[in-house]
Amino acid sequence: MRLLVVGAGSVGGYFGAKIAAAGRDVTFLVRPQRAAQLRQGLTLRVKEEDTLIPVRLIVAGEEEGHFDAILLAVKAYQLAGVIDDIRPYCSTDTLILPVMNGMKHVDTLRSRFGAERVIGGLAQIFASLDEQGRIVDHGAFHDLAYGEWDGSRTSRILALDRHLAGAGFNARLSTHIERDMWEKWAMLASMAAITCGMDGDIGQVARAPGGPQLVESLFSEVVQVIAAAGQPLSDTFRSRTLALLTDPSSTLTSSMFRDMKAGRPVEADQIIGDLIARGAAAGLATPLLSSVRVRLQVYEQRQSGSHHRN
Repeated sequence: MRLLVVGAGSVGGYFGAKIAAAGRDVTFLVRPQRAAQLRQGLTLRVKEEDTLIPVRLIVAGEEEGHFDAILLAVKAYQLAGVIDDIRPYCSTDTLILPVMNGMKHVDTLRSRFGAERVIGGLAQIFASLDEQGRIVDHGAFHDLAYGEWDGSRTSRILALDRHLAGAGFNARLSTHIERDMWEKWAMLASMAAITCGMDGDIGQVARAPGGPQLVESLFSEVVQVIAAAGQPLSDTFRSRTLALLTDPSSTLTSSMFRDMKAGRPVEADQIIGDLIARGAAAGLATPLLSSVRVRLQVYEQRQSGSHHRN
């Protein structure tokens, strides 16, 4: 199998490097600036120790033929900019495996490439990209899940599973990938709304007077929207997630909160805005999520103004 990894940031860089180190066929599609950083190889940094892994690189427009599968590991707001880049590398049989936040990207990819080519996927990893372009691994979980929407074990999904399994991370062929993706979105949106809206970590909000009640109301909005969108969350998932989101000893923050603190772009529209839009389409009011969206829009306006001044 020929695999194209689009994006060599903290997610695509980590999983792609591991796949390459395992001797599998993998190529990275990157921007020229990132290609210059990776000419000698991609560096994984784990507990202050660096491992340099040689990787095959192309930039958009270079001829490389068709790939059997494409792992899309870019930020959700970057999707529009890469769709045309990947089209020359797709055949009618190419599998597109996006590991992006929310669900909006699924609709976009289906409309551009056809629903039959887009499979479900999600990544869970705590890693970052440092100033030297190294992938810094911060956590003990490195999970990549994928599957057909109907849960079937097709020959193509089994071929992909063979290509990813045993490469040094938890590669998981899921028979309920859509449910997995909705659950991840529920967790991400709730944690992002809490930490960005309240400007603190989970424990700080939980310890504040009225904090747990606010979190419960906000999580209820998320749950109602997702149920209306066609994927009700299980009682077990809801109770487990609410306990995590109201833990007074927790120091958890969302990646969106960390991006805000670092002055980086955020996936506000894809993680929060799309939930609000789906709620509105179902006739549901989402006042708490909407207030967080306004907070994020203020941040985005400030960032846009700063970039214009610079």
